[in-house]
Amino acid sequence: MKWKQQINGMKAYQPGKPIEEVKKEFGLDEVIKLASNENPYGYSPKVKEFLQSDSTNHAIYPDGYAQSLRTAVANHLGVKESQLLFGNGSDDLIAIVTRALLYPGVNTVMADPSFSQYSHNAEIEGAEVRKVPLTDGKHDLDALLEAIDENTSVVWVCNPNNPTGTIVSDDELQNFLKKVPSEVLVVLDEAYFEYIDAPEYKDTLHYINEYSNVIIMRTFSKAYGLASFRVGYAVAQEEVIAKLDPVRPPFNNTVLSHKVAIIALQDQQFIKECKEKNEIGRKQYVEFCEKHGLKYYPSQTNFILFEVKADSDVVFQEMLKRGFIIRSGNALSSPGFIRVTIGTEEQNSKFLALLEEVLTEQGVFA
Repeated sequence: MKWKQQINGMKAYQPGKPIEEVKKEFGLDEVIKLASNENPYGYSPKVKEFLQSDSTNHAIYPDGYAQSLRTAVANHLGVKESQLLFGNGSDDLIAIVTRALLYPGVNTVMADPSFSQYSHNAEIEGAEVRKVPLTDGKHDLDALLEAIDENTSVVWVCNPNNPTGTIVSDDELQNFLKKVPSEVLVVLDEAYFEYIDAPEYKDTLHYINEYSNVIIMRTFSKAYGLASFRVGYAVAQEEVIAKLDPVRPPFNNTVLSHKVAIIALQDQQFIKECKEKNEIGRKQYVEFCEKHGLKYYPSQTNFILFEVKADSDVVFQEMLKRGFIIRSGNALSSPGFIRVTIGTEEQNSKFLALLEEVLTEQGVFA
């Protein structure tokens, strides 16, 4: 068969292990997944109430234009409906952008490590991938600018960055956007936007009006707790959205996902409470790292990447045996580190107690 040569040797995205699989493998009654940055508090009670009484006809195709959700998000953000693009999660939006703008002969620039789907999709399209190393876990915007040339089509800024959780400040971003050539699309991937509390970060929506080459991606999968419903959205100037929309699959959200996203969007009190609880949990990990002299990155998300001074895969496996699914830093270009989703206060306490036990066994702690 005449396969695209770019996919030779490529591997599919590897998500965290399923809970049921881990239970069966290790004979555990309870397993807590802290690997995929889901909201440990689930979704809004209003969504739960709706789902218990929903009578959606699932034999009917959804509205491909997502009109009801489009109106709700436009009103929430204060943008025009024509400035929005909806995807089957942010992954779909990333694929749409790469399909529209990347091909052999052009290049795309991104930080490293950052979200793997930027490079993965670019490679499928045959574009050159230029990875710029992070500086102490943060985007090196000056180095990103240096990597741009006349053949650059897209620059990715994951803010906050996955897997380090660090942010680009508003001052840094302003200076960066002024210098990026107008024909280069700048993607601001803000999947963890709702968790940010750093004063140096400012809402980026105003950049859409100021720059014709900026697109912002956000999602309902993280803080809103709707990961399985797969709803992401992008905001840009109308001309950019008009170019991207024909690339979008015709029915890339479901009827049910439209409905629950609208309900979730209305419950901002739930988002506020989740953010407050997340900040408490984040402090638990920071205190643990500082107590034991472990390097960590100052996260503005619902996960934290920190040093374990041991083989990341061994720590991953030992925590798996104890009923916790996390991510090994080896899979995230961060050997010697682990990435852990911030759970409930009780989950965090139990996890850290067991991690202390594991690291003692590994000779990290005396």
